[in-house]
Amino acid sequence: MHHREVTENDIPKICKLPETREELFYCFPRASFPLSETGLRQCIGMRSDSTVVEFAGRVVAFANFYRWKEGLCSIGNVVVASEVRGSGVGSYLINHMLTLGFEKHHAEAVSVSCFNRNAAGLLLYPKLGFQPYDIEQRVDYNGDRVALIHLRVERHAI
Repeated sequence: MHHREVTENDIPKICKLPETREELFYCFPRASFPLSETGLRQCIGMRSDSTVVEFAGRVVAFANFYRWKEGLCSIGNVVVASEVRGSGVGSYLINHMLTLGFEKHHAEAVSVSCFNRNAAGLLLYPKLGFQPYDIEQRVDYNGDRVALIHLRVERHAI
């Protein structure tokens, strides 16, 4: 398993990682299913440190920062291929993003947000040192109320 910056050749592979409308909502809440290559390119263009994880020669995970200023980095667009979930790929990716946030961007804190229905994410992030600090009401793709839980880890906590 290794990580690297996203390349143009990764775009179609990343678009296939979210397999359902619900999975896409977790990682790209404003996107329409299926994720379009054009939409992904636009998103990457507005963000920082877009990263993929390769495992056994395949792109299996993706994340980036949607905020990377004023002492805070916020991780977004986190998605892990269904067939490798639970194998450590998500932890590997988030730990890499933490390193980028603290070392490259000199952040005092790194945050991530996770919807209440995303049990895998809600169980993963606290294991990596993230603590909840806020809850925001949102509306999902069906018009239902959902909770977006904001978590962060402070530099001194690592």
